[in-house]
Amino acid sequence: MRELIRLRDVVLDRPARRRLFDRLSWTFRDGESWAVVGPTGSGKTTLAQLLLGKIRPQAGTVEWPMLADLSAMLPSGVIEYVPFREESRRFTYHRHYYQQRFHFVEPHDDITLDQFLRSGTPADESRLRAVADALGIESRRQQSLIQLSNGQMRRARIARAMLSQPRLLILDEPFLGLDREGRAQLSQLLGDLVRQGERLLLLTSDHQVPAWVQRVLSLSGPSTAASSLPGASDDSAAVWEVTDSAKATLKEPIIELRRVDVAYHATHILTHVDWCVHRGERWAILGPNGAGKSTLLSLLCGDHPQAYSNEVWLFGRRRGSGETIWDVKAKVGLVSPELHLYFTTNPSAFDVVGTGWFDVLHPRPLSEMQTLQTKALLEEWGLTDLASRPFQQLSTGEQRLMLLARAVVKSPELLILDEPFQGLDLFKIELLRSWLDTRLRPSQTLLFVTHREEELPRSVSRRLTLENGRIISIL
Repeated sequence: MRELIRLRDVVLDRPARRRLFDRLSWTFRDGESWAVVGPTGSGKTTLAQLLLGKIRPQAGTVEWPMLADLSAMLPSGVIEYVPFREESRRFTYHRHYYQQRFHFVEPHDDITLDQFLRSGTPADESRLRAVADALGIESRRQQSLIQLSNGQMRRARIARAMLSQPRLLILDEPFLGLDREGRAQLSQLLGDLVRQGERLLLLTSDHQVPAWVQRVLSLSGPSTAASSLPGASDDSAAVWEVTDSAKATLKEPIIELRRVDVAYHATHILTHVDWCVHRGERWAILGPNGAGKSTLLSLLCGDHPQAYSNEVWLFGRRRGSGETIWDVKAKVGLVSPELHLYFTTNPSAFDVVGTGWFDVLHPRPLSEMQTLQTKALLEEWGLTDLASRPFQQLSTGEQRLMLLARAVVKSPELLILDEPFQGLDLFKIELLRSWLDTRLRPSQTLLFVTHREEELPRSVSRRLTLENGRIISIL
């Protein structure tokens, strides 16, 4: 079979002189379908940058026989790469703020999904419709891009890449953010493309390799400083002493939604939602992409303007009764799939975690106590070696770890974790599940969103399931 890409004895060091690839040799041949797997920080995304010709190894060679018939063509001219983070000339998060996806987008910033899809290589209407329909986004083509859900945005980016008909398509964690049905649909679509002759390379977790993948390249990555997180255990619950007064406090409702309705024009996002959460409860928020989960959480975080026109009670006060957004955020810790997109400067990883004390996206000076607690958390999670590195130079999984640390660093009363384990390997997921079970105080309330129930901490005992903006079950 014809060779497309060759790596021979590639040596590549990360910043701070950490060895990432040590004499890596690999050949991608025509007719093959590959998945590249490895633990968090093993270099999957860096490998994609090598294949695109964006970086060069310290030693060894990267060759592209697939370019032999294209004089003076760069690899990036015929290889389409869909990274975890969207950042293109047509759409950039530099011009947007985090809460904007829940507002009406200002006209000068507006770009629809249809415009985004057309901004790449021109495609005729029939092909555009076919690709959008195959990825389940055809009906949303006139919707503002900033208001798409995490899963919808990932499908849109894959569709845009497919429309250019590249010689090789590299997808970085394509299944993140998709519900079970969405993952199955996308896997089937990608498998069909491979069978039709599409050259495809997946960068993914080892537990998400589709059955149609023929070969797997496993990257070991740098050694991990700690094999476990202190305090993590296989026990299903932490051991705490709870006094009688604390038991009374735990009966206090901290979230009450009464007949909540959220709509944009004629489109209903949430309909007649009634829900009560008591202090110290651990909830799973479940439902397919587009069910309304992110909108529900935005009402609780102070990010959604329609909280003021609904009966939303937080910590014993109705929204709009005089408290500021910062009064709400001071008691809430949040991580979401979109959050890392809005860190558009390049602070250190430590500074990003430190922003969790203030619920901002730009670093502020920390007090001595805040500095010590932040350092202690990073040491406890085995992340000290990453703390001084620029956030944008971390791998996707390492960024996700830092943002999860940002959410928990101030030990908030309400912890909202929206798909917190995206981009993490199974080993780290299990360690962090145990940490949440053993380190959260009894009075801390946890809301955990996931499309994979096996990711839920063992202490989660309540379940809210949404579908089409309505609660279909509370258990």
